[in-house]
Formats: sequence, C-alpha cells, structure tokens
Amino acid sequence: MRYIWIPIVLLANQVFAQEAEQHDLLTKIDNVIVYLEGAQISRSGNTYVKRGRSTVIIKSLSPHIDARSIQVKGNGDFTILSVNHNFNYLDELGYDDKVDSLVSIAKKLENEIAKSNSRTSVLKEKQSLLNANKNLGSEGASATISELKEAVDFYDQALMEIMDEELKLKNQINELNLQLSKVRNQIREYQNYEGKPSGEIKIKIESQSNTKARFDVDYLVANAGWFPKYDLRVKDIENPLSLTYKAEVYQNTGVDWNNVRLKFSNGNPNQSGVAPELATWYLNYERNTVYERPDYNMNSFGPGSVSGVVTNEDGEPIPGVNVVISGSSIGTVTDMEGRYSLTLPNDASTLSFSSVGYAQAEVSITGRTHNLTMTPDIMALNEVVVTGYGSGSRKHQSHHADAHLKKEKVAKPITTTKVENQTTVEFEVKTPYSLKSNGENLTVRLKKHDIETIYEYYAVPKLEKDAFLIARIINWDRFGLLEGEANLYFEDAYVGRSILDAKTLADTLNISLGRDKSIVIGRKKSDTFTKRNFIGSNKVETRGFKIMARNKKSQPIHLTIFDQIPVSAISPIEVNVKELSKGTLDEHSGKILWEFDLESQKQVDLTLVYEVRYPKREHVDLE
Repeated sequence: MRYIWIPIVLLANQVFAQEAEQHDLLTKIDNVIVYLEGAQISRSGNTYVKRGRSTVIIKSLSPHIDARSIQVKGNGDFTILSVNHNFNYLDELGYDDKVDSLVSIAKKLENEIAKSNSRTSVLKEKQSLLNANKNLGSEGASATISELKEAVDFYDQALMEIMDEELKLKNQINELNLQLSKVRNQIREYQNYEGKPSGEIKIKIESQSNTKARFDVDYLVANAGWFPKYDLRVKDIENPLSLTYKAEVYQNTGVDWNNVRLKFSNGNPNQSGVAPELATWYLNYERNTVYERPDYNMNSFGPGSVSGVVTNEDGEPIPGVNVVISGSSIGTVTDMEGRYSLTLPNDASTLSFSSVGYAQAEVSITGRTHNLTMTPDIMALNEVVVTGYGSGSRKHQSHHADAHLKKEKVAKPITTTKVENQTTVEFEVKTPYSLKSNGENLTVRLKKHDIETIYEYYAVPKLEKDAFLIARIINWDRFGLLEGEANLYFEDAYVGRSILDAKTLADTLNISLGRDKSIVIGRKKSDTFTKRNFIGSNKVETRGFKIMARNKKSQPIHLTIFDQIPVSAISPIEVNVKELSKGTLDEHSGKILWEFDLESQKQVDLTLVYEVRYPKREHVDLE
C-alpha cells in the first residue's frame, strides 16, 4: 500500500497543477449589434498559453450577460474544453474615481450654498440692527431737519445694499442647488453599479504545445437598446419627402463602449421565437359565456402625447429611465430632470418604465400626464454557473479608428450599410462610436431617403377643425422602416411630432405630416334642416349640417373629408340619408367620404342631411 499510495498522490498533484494554471485575458469590444431590447457584444483578445490544461479568464464584464447566449471561438493550436459564466463578487463594477470626483464637486457646491446661506443670515441680522436703531437724537431731544435727512439717506442706502445683496444671494443659491441636483443625479446613476459583482467568462482549454491564442467572444447583454426616430421634411407638396432615419441608442450595462462599430437590428432576441398555435374554440350558449369589455382609452379618438416626471421614493428625479409604449418600438429616455415626452399611436394603452436598480413598472395610459415613483429592485443577483458553450461561425471583424466621437448628434452624414438577413434587417454604421454606461442616449443617423410621395389633405370636421397633410408612400417596405416617433418639418418650419406606423399591412404607407392652417375647415349645424315630427306611432327627427372647406394656399390641393351618420343597432330605428352632396356612404360603418381637388383661393360647401325614425315612446340621443 505504501508503494502504491505515492504515485497516486503524485498523479493527483500533477492533475491539480494542470487544472490550477489560470491567467487573465485582456479583451476589447470590437462590434456591438444593438437590438430593440438588448445588445450583442463581440469581444476579442490575444494571449499566450502553455502546454497542458489551463483556464483563461475574461474579467470586468457586465453583470447583465445572458449566459445562454455566450459563444467562444478560438484560433490556435489548442482545444476549448468548456466555457463557464459566473459572477466575481471580489471584482465589483465600480466607478470609484468618477464618484470620488463628483462627490468632491458636490461638497464644494454644498460649501458654497452654506456660505451663501450664512451671508444671508448676516444680512438679516444687519437689517435687524438697523431697524433697532432707527430712533434719532437723544432721549427728550428731537432731531434737526438736516439730521433727519442724513439719517433717511443712510437708511435708504444701507437697506438697498442689503436687499440687492440678498437678491443676488438668492439667485446664486438657486443656481447652486440646480447644479448640486444634477451632480447628485449623476452620482446616483454611477452608484447603481457600486457593490454589484462583475461578470466573468472562464474558458478551459488544453494545448499540446506552447502557442499563441486568439479568442473571439459573443454574448447578449441587457439594459441596452435603441428606438427608431425620424425627421420628415417637406419643402412643399411639389417636392419629394425627405426622410432621415435615426437611432436613439442607450446603454446602461455597466461597461463603457469605447470606439466600437455599431449595428442596429430590428430584431428582438428577448421575444419568443415559437410559432403560435390555435386552441380549440368551444361554442356555448350566451348565458354561459363571459365577455370581456373592450378597453376604450383616450387614444381611440386619435393620437396624442403623454409626458411626465419619473422620481425615486425621496422625490428626486431619475435620469436615464427607459419609457416604452408596450408592444411597440416607440420609446424614449428620461432627461437629467427625470422628464419624458412621447407621441402616442392610436392603439397605445400601456407605458413600461425600466431602469437599472429599480423594479420595472407598467402604467395604463388614462390621461396626458403620467408621473411615476419607481421603487428599488430588491432582488439580488444570483450566481450563474456553466450554461453556454459553442464555437461561433460568424466572421468577426476587428477595426480600429483614431477618431473619437463625442456623444452628440452627428453633424455630417455618415455611411451606413443596410443588410437584409433571413428574419431581420440590420444597419451597419461605418464610423466608430463611444457610448458611456450612464443611461444617456446617443442619436445616430442611419439613412436619408428622398421619396417620391403623393400628398393629400385629410379632414374630419366633426372631430377637428384643421386639415392634416398626409404623405402617401408607395412600396414603402423597401426602406426597412420601423414604427417610431417622427419630427415634422413643413416649409422649413418645425410643425410638431407624429407617428410613423410601419406595422400596417397596406402597400401604401400613410404618414400624417401635421396640421396646415392654410386649409380652413368648418362644420355647422343647420337650423333649416333640424326638425322633429310625429308620423303615426313614430317620431321622425331630421339633422342637417353645412361643411365648408377653403384653400388659402397658392397651389391646388387634393382634399378628402370624412363625416358620418348614425347606424341603427336595432330594427325599430331607421336611418335615412336625405342629402350627401355627392358624397360616398359606407352603409355598414355610416362613414361618408368626399374626395375632390380644390383650386387655390377657392371654397367648397357640402351639405349633409339625414333623418331618424323610431317609436315615439322611446328616446334616441342624436347630439
């Protein structure tokens, strides 16, 4: 037993020594594919590995890595045995230098505020001292006119100096408090990551000789994404529509992206890829059937906007919060004051709020203003063990550029390449970008198109007294557009925001370019046609309206006007049209359409008259 024991121990020690060989691998981010939710990071690094088994460790990664998505590709004379992902609680993602610098700035601001407040207190005491010594002359003696005048002048000058200084101090304190609030917000943003572990990827390899090794690593990370944005410019209705496609990208992954190449994909790897299946539809008696009432929200009657402020439990604003209309690609990020504003599509019903360190929240859209108080996310990160291994088949490109771009909207056009994959569309940006992990957003211009467009005007005078300019784009799907907010510019002036509804299945994409005040629309109830009669057992009510459209522009326009008549829900109620002015009636919906060309400085008057017949013992609301 003694002779057998020693070799076994030596063999075990040899195996342990082989397994214990570890060294860190320094990598850099080369490329990032930014999805609507999440981003795919591509890293690369080179090292030297010794003969035998060893473990290569990539440290200081984001704690928000999806371990299932990790892919590792090696280049060298070695074999990858396994890939592990875990958290390193001893190597926390911290922003010590940045936080220390900001804390120092905050202390200086606090000291300045304290000095200003102290000076304000001194001035108040000085004013109290002056007020306490207003009595002139000695006891029993009155002051002369010259003494009185001299005293009044003295008090006037002294009090004015005090009040002027108090006003300056008040303004100074307000400005200092504003700066202090911004600095504290930035400190809070950095501290969201303090105390959190960093992610690590451990790659176990075996090599038959000492060799150089290159590793390409891909993985998916959360707390990053982009929102489609557009600038739509129309010089006049005789020229093409200029569409600028932009990406508003954000990242709060805990790791800065420095001088990386970006791709923007319309895919969303967080969505399920499983095709849906129909369940059996069981038909039952009505009394045994439960119906869900449709959710009629304010946007059933046309798009609007929603805005608000996002704060924490202490009432302080939270910058960098992602605000998204659920089920869409329309979203934005709160500014340094925690404010946001979004244009709503017609079917918007819910807002989703998310930010690192806070629990995700959803709010039903019931008004134009929605403020939210977010609560901290108390769920701690759990350690994740081995889950991902694979060899990437995609080619990885490593590009370096000397230019370091600031986080601002690019002034000059940049080159992008549109790549259509089997299920997604990607925009590859040729110019490298840098984006800090602080929740701030960066706007990147992707493409610019001058599109031949059919312009029409659209009006619903029953709901709105303005006409809306509609751009109709044929074969629009070749541009790879997504649903998103659009800034509108008409005749070189900003006219508001709209929604580009790229979810439509129609061949023609209709884009509302906003209101045109040069088209005057009116609708007035006509007393001439408003009557109420009784015929036998029925009551007959007549309603009439005069609709007016005037073109004050210098060129002719094509105008479409919509109105409606009521539609009977039960047979005892009859609705009959008396006058339509050559309009087209859809009997199922009750909608009436007038479509015509209107010359410059011309006016068209339309008449709509209908009658409703129903039992006289009943009441029908026609207003």
